Amino acid sequence: MEYIQEIRVLYSDTDSYGVVWHGSYTKWFEAARVGLVEALGMDLEELEKNNILFPVVEMNIRYKSSAKMNERIVIKTEITELKPLSITFEHKVYEKKTNTLRVIAHTTIVVIDSITGKMFRKMPEELYTKFAEAIK
Repeated sequence: MEYIQEIRVLYSDTDSYGVVWHGSYTKWFEAARVGLVEALGMDLEELEKNNILFPVVEMNIRYKSSAKMNERIVIKTEITELKPLSITFEHKVYEKKTNTLRVIAHTTIVVIDSITGKMFRKMPEELYTKFAEAIK
């Protein structure tokens, strides 16, 4: 399953060089991950009430070209790896008009118990099944 999100680059997303500040991408990746999780029928607020959280444990970003203010960008996100304890997402950022690849990133999350702060020994089966369906 590929989740697609479009964003307009705002002035506040840019740095003093007039290009997107590197930290802006991390916010966009989070929005895309949340969108994908919700598209799979999961409600993060409900999961949190059940003491389930998804912290990021690793992120790798490869900047290919600079996005600029007022560009319309498209973020394509999909799950590329599912393990019993972690999920890895791939994010590809394109400039919408020219389809120019701007950024490729990989983000890995784990599932933890919000009360103890510890990782689950194994991801709850219902969650694992939903994520597995997204890979097919």
